[in-house]
Amino acid sequence: MLQRIRYLSHPQVLIDPAKEITDWSLSDLGCRRVTMLARSNALHGTLTVISSAETKAIETARPLAMALGCDFEIRELMHENDRSATGYLPRDEFETVADQFFAHPNVSVRGWETAAAAQARIVNEVELSLRKHKRGDVLFVGHGAVGTLLFCHLSDLPIDRKFDQGPGGGGCFFGFTSLQSRPETGWRSMEELINGPKR
Repeated sequence: MLQRIRYLSHPQVLIDPAKEITDWSLSDLGCRRVTMLARSNALHGTLTVISSAETKAIETARPLAMALGCDFEIRELMHENDRSATGYLPRDEFETVADQFFAHPNVSVRGWETAAAAQARIVNEVELSLRKHKRGDVLFVGHGAVGTLLFCHLSDLPIDRKFDQGPGGGGCFFGFTSLQSRPETGWRSMEELINGPKR
């Protein structure tokens, strides 16, 4: 049976400038969206949920794994692109720097991890995980930027922000069947995973 692999970004978070970005939690809306997905049958067949170690990813992944009664694994190197050099940035400033991050993949913008390095890291983590988990569907739970970098790699596309999950606060996914296969679609909302594609 063909293995189905999905990459899911965490949904909305509580933005708290006083906290490390890696320690941000899901907002009430983000939690409600995760609960809705956990209560659905949309992830039936998933035998392993693999999460970034960031709080918001774990708060997304753990309830899904518990609802599925499946294996749950945390991988430290699945984290979002390392932005610790700047920490929290106001929205407009963040968007400007994020644009530069994608536009210049081999350049460290204001000390951020480069997009090329982040892409190599997330692809390697997915590859190592899939070598270990060869049976049953696998759900990776992570972040928008590195998820987009993974999507670009799988699609054999240049790194470009136009392939990002877009506005809306996250909670989007794409599916594929191996690191040699292209994604089945672009980013789609987790609600579409439950209800099917919008018509």
